[in-house]
Amino acid sequence: MKLSNLFSIFKRKKDKKYYKPDQENVLVTGGAGFIGSHLCQRLLQDGKKVICMDSLEGGRDVRNIKTLLQKPNFKFIKQDITKKFDFSDFPELKDLKLDIYGIQKVYHLALPTSVKNFDDLKLQTLYTNSLGTINMLELAKHYGAKFLLASSFVIYGPRAEHPFKESDPGSVNTVANQSCFDEGKRFAETVVATYKQQFRDLDAKIARIFRTYGPKQPLFDGQMIPDFGIQALTNKPLIIYGDKNFSTSICYISDVIDGIVKLMRSEEPGPVNIGSDKVYNLAALAKKIIEMTGSKSSIEFREPLPFMRPLGIPDINLAKETLDWFPITDLEKGLTSLIEYLKAHRTLLDPMTNQYDE
Repeated sequence: MKLSNLFSIFKRKKDKKYYKPDQENVLVTGGAGFIGSHLCQRLLQDGKKVICMDSLEGGRDVRNIKTLLQKPNFKFIKQDITKKFDFSDFPELKDLKLDIYGIQKVYHLALPTSVKNFDDLKLQTLYTNSLGTINMLELAKHYGAKFLLASSFVIYGPRAEHPFKESDPGSVNTVANQSCFDEGKRFAETVVATYKQQFRDLDAKIARIFRTYGPKQPLFDGQMIPDFGIQALTNKPLIIYGDKNFSTSICYISDVIDGIVKLMRSEEPGPVNIGSDKVYNLAALAKKIIEMTGSKSSIEFREPLPFMRPLGIPDINLAKETLDWFPITDLEKGLTSLIEYLKAHRTLLDPMTNQYDE
């Protein structure tokens, strides 16, 4: 299959030239997700025109971008990036004049991340990591747009005794239950690297994002930090999928977004680790959230879920040196923001359901 046949849009003349717009047109795949929705909001604040593309699979809806839908510079299109499409098929994009101004930046964040629905989305995860990444690189190449892949810390494999540097090769089981995600991300990085080698003018970057928390993170889906908050607010047991020694690094969402945007603006191609190098014990975090909410909750330990593994801690020296970036949101402030968000959205979240009591 010829790459030019992946999208009907690429059947146009290859020497098509686009004018520079007063406001950049920016595409965000997976834009209705946790990180994607925050990125869309940041880009709008920065004066960009944002195309948010999302298939809304895995139980996701437009709730995360509800406040953005009425903004004139924000366009949402429901589309699976693993399938052929043409921007001209979306009349809501007409005023962006993509045939004249094109697209200047592509942030590729699309990927099913639901722990609860992981087994049902394995093929989509596989296709998005592979074909979806190829398609978005073809789109970026067509428009002469800068491209950023949101990769993941899972490419390093199990936690090591030292923080992971970008030069560490990592070690991932290619046939494990979660390999379509873990090895899929490694393949996606290879796709980006290969395109850069073959198309020298392509400006493509890789961000390796570590565990992130904050408002809009999925609830009742095995993401323990937001679940701790709603469990504490409803005086339910705080459930840790692991033992009392389970620890992890967590980085607040606004810091992660700042790192992604700085990487896109920079001359650094990556990969670059974006995350916190501080390690937190989850049982201690759970106790802190109980104290902050004045909850009567207890703490329970259960068998780990597929993605609840003691994975790596980042070495962020490269980000500090090349992007002048490091996390600035302290834990108390980050957790306070998350708890306030959960309180404000209680009417949407109640009644709380015990998803993992079976």
